Amino acid sequence: MNAEFIYALDQIEKEKGVSKEILIETIEAALVSAYKKNFGSSQNVKIKIDRETGDVRVFAEKLVVEQVEDRVLEVSLEEAQNKYGVNVQVDDIVEEEVTPKDFGRIAAQNAKQVVVQRIKEAERDVIFNEFTSRESEIITGVVARVTKGVVYVALGKTEGVLNIAEQIPGEDYQIGQRIKAYILEVKKTTKGPQIFLSRSHPGLVKRLFELEVPEIYDGVVRINSVAREAGSRTKIAVESLDENVDPVGSCVGPKGIRVKNIVDELDGEKIDIIKYNEDMGEYISNSLSPSKVVSVDVDENEKSAKVVVPDYQLSLAIGKEGQNARLAAKLTNWKIDIKSESQIENVDDQEREKLQEAVETVETVSEQIDETVSEQEI
Repeated sequence: MNAEFIYALDQIEKEKGVSKEILIETIEAALVSAYKKNFGSSQNVKIKIDRETGDVRVFAEKLVVEQVEDRVLEVSLEEAQNKYGVNVQVDDIVEEEVTPKDFGRIAAQNAKQVVVQRIKEAERDVIFNEFTSRESEIITGVVARVTKGVVYVALGKTEGVLNIAEQIPGEDYQIGQRIKAYILEVKKTTKGPQIFLSRSHPGLVKRLFELEVPEIYDGVVRINSVAREAGSRTKIAVESLDENVDPVGSCVGPKGIRVKNIVDELDGEKIDIIKYNEDMGEYISNSLSPSKVVSVDVDENEKSAKVVVPDYQLSLAIGKEGQNARLAAKLTNWKIDIKSESQIENVDDQEREKLQEAVETVETVSEQIDETVSEQEI
């Protein structure tokens, strides 16, 4: 190795962010193993690389003793003082240069391997640190390939993995297609960092609204909750921290352009924007949009609500296969029982009948008691 090699390390430090000193220390440690492997030495050796010239020298470390028992590892006090000066004492460690003639070639080969490996590790660390700090954020990438249903997305210097379970059902991914995805998790593996993405996570919808709606980005409008069945429907509850700003209108945007952009990004997924209300009855009523609600009876202790809707709105309130009611329950985190007005009337009629039957039964029993008492008096 030579001064050019040291200059190369300087450039690597600037361009890759890998410390020159750490690289040299790592090379020195690797050369110790290379020396022992190639020269079969059992000595305690130390490698020193000159930080200016790049010269590599090998030193055998020996313990200074009164009586030498192992000449490979020990040196007598008298010999040590003759070589290294009278200040050397017993139990000191002295270094004797043992650099082989052809060790420079071996050193260069090993140094190259170490540098390449360290650069790879450094790049992996940079990628891992970058994406770890971006977990739960949104990212734009390009579909690089699709293998057995798993989509690999190019994200600059690395790739993200979009597993089947995290894809929008029915969505087709084409190579070269630009997509937005939610960074679900970043893991450090032996092959480098793995970035797991999602297109089905509710967080993707939340982040898309943050990107599309300035009022949300500025903190004037806040997203309170999101409930999603990817590829089909999403409900998002929003509230305004400024009474002069309409949270639903802000999210819809002029002529519906903001929400349309998000719907397009999600391949046509329907989005209901709900106005959050601290009054749970009102909030639950809003959450069942687009259906109309007649009344809501809430039970704070059980976190459940009984909702009455017009007869013609019952199927709309429940939704196809119960989806609308299910999403409303997820959004509010309350149990919701939906009945039509007719069903409530029938229940009321049945309860009145039962009550009448109970009254009649009591009256009958009362009459029987009176008759029994009268007979006993006679």
